[in-house]
Amino acid sequence: MDRVSPKVLALLGTLTLVWGTNWPLFKIALDELPVLTFRAIVLVTATLMLLVVVLARGESFAVPRGKWPALIAASTMNLLVWNIATSLAVLYIPSGHASVLAYTMPLWVALLGFAVFGQRLTGRLLAAILIGAAAVVALMVPNFTSYAHAPAGLFWGLFAGFCWAVGTFIVKRTSWHGMGLSLTFWQIAITLPPILLGALVIDGLPTHWPSTQVLVATIYTGAVPMALGTAAWFALVKLLPAQVAGLSAIAIPIVAIVSGVLILNEPLSALQAIAIASTVVSLSLALMPGWRR
Repeated sequence: MDRVSPKVLALLGTLTLVWGTNWPLFKIALDELPVLTFRAIVLVTATLMLLVVVLARGESFAVPRGKWPALIAASTMNLLVWNIATSLAVLYIPSGHASVLAYTMPLWVALLGFAVFGQRLTGRLLAAILIGAAAVVALMVPNFTSYAHAPAGLFWGLFAGFCWAVGTFIVKRTSWHGMGLSLTFWQIAITLPPILLGALVIDGLPTHWPSTQVLVATIYTGAVPMALGTAAWFALVKLLPAQVAGLSAIAIPIVAIVSGVLILNEPLSALQAIAIASTVVSLSLALMPGWRR
């Protein structure tokens, strides 16, 4: 693989920090808000944020001819199913355990790329994937008891990661001529109505106004991690090979762990330290060029 440009590395680093540090905010918001209500507010905020940004940049909202089926499929896999599956997972297992399963996405990307699309894996990239898999397993080990007692939670968490991988390939392998931030806008806008309906049917109308802290955390999650972070992710998918873009997501739960230690005073276990070290090695192999003779 050729050297990754500094701009791409900067975008990757920013996205990792934005998405990773957002996980502790989930815990703060979900202390007062039901899951689907929280996600609905986040998606409404993200839709409005992207609407303003796209209008301010003078970009077109037009979708290229014949691309609506791919756009709906990408939205379904990347956002709708992911949001529903992770919401179902947390009904059976703790949210932290479910998030680890959702971030098995890079492993699904590697498997789908090899088995379905015939993408060649170099020795260096294969090593990066295996070491990245070790990082994910290290994060999963403490949760095996939860998974064993709640197989439905295990299924929905893994299904979320699988669908995210499928959505990544749809975005990567489709030509979105003329679409910039509008690609993210439409995917979030398509996801919003069913999530709103689910929140209304399952959670019901809110019975109280959330605290200022929760409201700020929720609106921030929609405006920055969901709106701008998702746009940055789709940009990375276009700029990097699918397997490398997928591997970059492994760093997100690592940042989430460190954020939890710093913000919520959560303990750092030996397995989490192993996962952090494995992730650093995996990303170094995937993103940095090897020595050439």
